Amino acid sequence: MPADYLASARKQFAYYKLLGDQTFAQVSDEQLFWQPNPACNSLASIVKHLWGNMLSRWTDFLTTDGEKPWRAREAEFDNDLTTRAAVLAHWEAGWQCLFTALDGLTEADLARTIYIRNQGHTVLEAINRQLAHYPYHVGQLVLMGKLLQGEAWQSLSIPRGNSAAYNAEKFAQPPHQEHFTEEKFKK
Repeated sequence: MPADYLASARKQFAYYKLLGDQTFAQVSDEQLFWQPNPACNSLASIVKHLWGNMLSRWTDFLTTDGEKPWRAREAEFDNDLTTRAAVLAHWEAGWQCLFTALDGLTEADLARTIYIRNQGHTVLEAINRQLAHYPYHVGQLVLMGKLLQGEAWQSLSIPRGNSAAYNAEKFAQPPHQEHFTEEKFKK
């Protein structure tokens, strides 16, 4: 395993947080709470779910089950946050909990066993599990933002029609080692 796995995982989590941040910057306060229908979650509800999951999974990560007895998962889907400040406070608190836990890990910890709902995972597997779960929901946030903003949406990746120019810029550079998220944080 590469010695920089934890740094790479952290960068990937930061990238998905950034996509959420950029989505929230493009939607109005009212749009944070909009639901396309009663069976769908609002942006605020998705944030509340991510927050609940992150706090449960990453609090005392190495020593307690990742599904905490105090977690109220069903309530995470209630559309009861009422302000942008509350939504963003939940968003930041969840990510802070995750990053604090990741920053406390060493490469040697990756083989340790932790539990989520009494199912054993290596730390590596648990990180990978969340690297699949959180982008799934961030993708929902981005799609909702695009639907809400329509033509006003500012692309978070390569805008339509710009692929050739983007690739030309990349291939004009000499081959080099760089995490794919680096360019997002250089701006």
